[in-house]
Order: sequence, then C-alpha cells, then structure tokens
Amino acid sequence: MDGKVLNNDITQVVEADRAHVWHHLIQHAPWTGTDPKADPRIIVEGRGMRVWDQKGKEHLDAVSGGVWTVNVGYGRERIANAVRDQLIQLPYFAGSTGSIPGALFSEKLISKMPGMSRVYFTNSGSEANEKAFKMVRQISHKRYGGKKYKILYRDRDYHGSTLATMSAGGQDERGAQYGPFAPGFIRVPHCMEYRAQWNLTGEAYAEAAVNAIEEVIKAEGPDTVGALCLEPVTAGGGVIPAPEGYWPRVQELCRKYDILLHIDEVVCGVGRTGTEWFGYQHYGVEPDFVTMAKGVASGYAAIACCVTNEKVFEMFRDDTTDPLNYFRDISTFGGCTAGPAAALENIAIIEEEGLLENTTKMGDYMIDQLRALQDKHAVIGDVRGKGLFLGAELVADRTSKEPVDEKMAQAVVADCMAQGVIIGVTNRSIPGFNNTLCYSPALIATKDDIDEIVSATDKALTKVFG
Repeated sequence: MDGKVLNNDITQVVEADRAHVWHHLIQHAPWTGTDPKADPRIIVEGRGMRVWDQKGKEHLDAVSGGVWTVNVGYGRERIANAVRDQLIQLPYFAGSTGSIPGALFSEKLISKMPGMSRVYFTNSGSEANEKAFKMVRQISHKRYGGKKYKILYRDRDYHGSTLATMSAGGQDERGAQYGPFAPGFIRVPHCMEYRAQWNLTGEAYAEAAVNAIEEVIKAEGPDTVGALCLEPVTAGGGVIPAPEGYWPRVQELCRKYDILLHIDEVVCGVGRTGTEWFGYQHYGVEPDFVTMAKGVASGYAAIACCVTNEKVFEMFRDDTTDPLNYFRDISTFGGCTAGPAAALENIAIIEEEGLLENTTKMGDYMIDQLRALQDKHAVIGDVRGKGLFLGAELVADRTSKEPVDEKMAQAVVADCMAQGVIIGVTNRSIPGFNNTLCYSPALIATKDDIDEIVSATDKALTKVFG
C-alpha cells in the first residue's frame, strides 16, 4: 500500500456534472432539484459488454456506448496501450503532413475496401460527410461550371448535426428550429417497405423506390445533380435495410446520370452489419465516397474518415497550373495520431477474434429471438436489421400500423434500464414515428448476452403494454 485512501464517494463529481456539463440529446430540467433519484447518470467504468454507473449499478450495454460506437467492447488494454505509446512518440501534427499510424491505418483500411484508394482524416462523422459535400461542390465548379452542385439525400436518413449535414438530413424533428438550411440539398423518398408508399412488395417495391429517386433527378435536372448520399441501413430513422434489388438499381441510376455515389457508413461501418467490413459491401455497390466514424476505433480515440476512389482524387490534382486545383480544406483534429493508432488495433482485434463472423451468427440469433417476441407481443409490428444492428417497431395496431405513443416506447427503454440492460429508441427523429426500439450490442456479444437483452425487453413490454 502507498498510504493513499481511495475515495469511493463521487458526490462532488455528480454535483460538478449537474452544475457544468451540458449533456447531449436530453432535457436537463429533472436534474435541477436535490432529489438523488434525479441525479444525472455518470458511467464510471466498462468491461466487455458491461458498464457501471456512479451508484455501482451494473448494466449490460446493448447500444455500444449509447450510439453504436464501442464495437469491440470495453477495457481493451492493447488499444489503450497503442494510444499511449503513440501519444508519447507524436500526439499530433497537422494533416498537411503524414504520420506513421495515419499511413499504416490508411493502407490497412483500403485493403478492406476494394475500389477505394484515398483516406481523408477528420474528427467526426458529421465532418467526414461535410468533406464529401465540399468535394462534390468543388468538382461541380471545376468540371461543370458550378452547375452540377445539388446533393440528393433520402427521407429518414441522418448524416450529422452541423448545419450542412442537417441540410441533408431526412429526419425533420432533428432539424426543427435550426433552419434556414443550406441550399442545394434535395430529398428523395425513403425505401422502407413496412411503411410502404406504394402497394408493392419485394423487388417491385425496390424498383418503385429507385424510380422515385429518378423522378426527382429528372425534375431537378440531371445536369444539376452532383451526388446521392445514402446510409446502407438507415440508423436513427428506424433501423431500415433496403428491400432486395434496391442497391443495384441505385448504382445504375448514378452511372446513368453521372452522379457521384456517397455511402454514409458512420453507423454501419467496421463490422456492425456482419460478414463484410462495410454495409455497402453486402450489395455489390461501388461508391465514390465512403464516410465512417463511430466504430473505426470503437470509441477509444476520436477518428473519422472520408474515403474516396482514385477517380475522385485525380480530379484534385489534374492541373498543377491552377492554384485552386486541390482540396483546400483542413480538419484540425484530423491530424491527431491517437485515432489511427487505435483504429489499427481495433481492426486487428476484429480480425483475430473473428468478430465479423460472430456478428453474423449472433445477429441471426438475435433477430430470431426478437421475432419470437413479436409472436408474443402484438405491440411489435416489425423486426428488421442486419448483423448486430436491429430494430423492433412498436405499433398500437398491427393492421393500421399506427405507431405507439413515443412516451410508451421510452417507457420500455426506461424499464430495461431499471433491469440493468441499456437499449435505445429512435429519439426526436421522425415526428410521430419515434417508436422503434434500437439494438446494437458490441460485436463480441454472446448468446447469453442476447438472451439477457431480449428477456429484459420481454419483461418491459409486458409491464408497459400488458
């Protein structure tokens, strides 16, 4: 012993949090009093799939850090050690120069992404998407006299919280009270078959959904549309995979009208959907931009990337006589070396532990268990997802598909939390449709973990809905 006394009373920490921290995505009014039951929750420690709060209560985390991030679980010393070693050697230098972890991670990442070739480092998914938008706009000026500047985005998709990315946001409640937004961002219809916009199913529905995108392109003028930005599986808009046949037709459409295809993998990337490293790879898509963030380093360091193919990259170095002919952009913390150092270890863990295969296996098991819950609880209208990225939409009536009141969906989440299991729910996204329970356990999840998550959901549904 060194004579030091460990202080297990973190009342001061709680009060400092209450007085000074502005939390994300939450109303602070309940924390203004002195009732200890209304204290802000502070997560103190994590190991594997488990986290502990300031009161010592253990929780099974079924949302990977709350927002689909901690893909390889908590307590990975090898990642922490790699970050520590790198910070001592070199913590930062601006991205106009290179770094050892940046070069090595780029090489490793591109080896997982056939057809892609260049990695632009940023500090968040929102910023990564903005970089792609800026590249599209600069290409428009360089190649098309500034005319081909419009960026299409899909209803229900989400691409970030900056004003530019909210301009490309298909979740109206997230954008409420933050306008006016940037011009040149055009919405196209969603592809959610459960909330069908046409009396069709399967590939016929997929064809109609892509035809609807084409109608928007024609109405805007194909010579004005520079890019189409899509999530491979819509995340916060309700965990929505596209129907079979959708993606090949999207690819055809982009090639037909010379439109750059931007795939937002901020949630789906780096193993979340199983089998493949990225969501788009399940569908044979060949994108021009791929953006990623959350799972790239599993939250052990901040890192995001905008990855392009060589065709896009060449457009920024084809005329050395033009002083504007390069991407005149910088991301300050894109020069941090901790992110790529952590990301290299993150990928190594996924490879060595077979976590892509585990994600597929456990994802199949979990969706079967959720569908068994659907048979038991009439309030579950639809179960959907891919890999360990799943959703269960709650409805008041299966025939009409009327969504449950969002407070009741939130009550299910709260009851699971009381049981010691953290699940999610669509949050201030689609007005009237914040009714989908969200699950994204770490890629290390076992059957026992999934059974515990599903059991807690079962008990919560019974308590809230009977």
